[in-house]
Amino acid sequence: MNPIHAGRRRFLLGAAALPALALGGRAARADELADIRAAKKLRVAVPMGVPLFAFMDGNLQPTGSDVETGKLIAKALGVEMELVQITNAARVPIIQTRKADILVGNLAITPERAKVVDFTVPYATLDIIVAGTKNIAVKNYDDLKGKRIGVTRATVNDTMVTQNARGAEIMRFEDDATLLTAVASGQLDLVSTQTAVLASMNEKRGGEKLEVKFVQQSLNLGIALPKGETALKEWLDDWIRKSFADGSLPALFAKFHNRELPKDLPSHTA
Repeated sequence: MNPIHAGRRRFLLGAAALPALALGGRAARADELADIRAAKKLRVAVPMGVPLFAFMDGNLQPTGSDVETGKLIAKALGVEMELVQITNAARVPIIQTRKADILVGNLAITPERAKVVDFTVPYATLDIIVAGTKNIAVKNYDDLKGKRIGVTRATVNDTMVTQNARGAEIMRFEDDATLLTAVASGQLDLVSTQTAVLASMNEKRGGEKLEVKFVQQSLNLGIALPKGETALKEWLDDWIRKSFADGSLPALFAKFHNRELPKDLPSHTA
């Protein structure tokens, strides 16, 4: 065959293949909801060691409001739940890398996180607080200057203390369980944490209890999922709204946290 004709033929064949490749590329794009149903399994990432949200019960079985929420979602989907146990620092990366389908991990909805993962409508809340022993006079961030305060790494607490507590000595721990141990052993007299964790700290701490010094922020929590999974997000949003309407999700939360969620929480934007 004439080399010129052969080259032209290869070009035409390649050009003809481009639409098919493009179509194949669209078909190959992930549809997480369809994949979950096909696999009959929902991979739910949950950071363990967070009091009331995710912990081991007396029989060493995972439980807590986030773990049980994951179970309810899997049940509603008609699939099995695979619990993916992680640390707080891994919450966003595990969704970005798609090593879990969703994260139910007391993760606050923030503009920064929303750039790299998608969030459902809020499903729960938490208060970020600074707590310390009674003898320490702290009323605001300025009072933390020169003082040592413990935080869990890669949390909103970490970010807020780093940005606002100028001159504080910040001690970072990999997860809430390690932070809790440091407080219980008397290594720390000031912490930035959440009310649920503070209750467990005081249960385990010998001697003087920690008290709330000031509330840093009240946060809405969202279920995180990979960017662009529209069908999965719509399904989860609908499930959360229905579960608030019938009272099942607020009742589950109250069972562990002994407090009520706002009835209109799913209508909040953040």
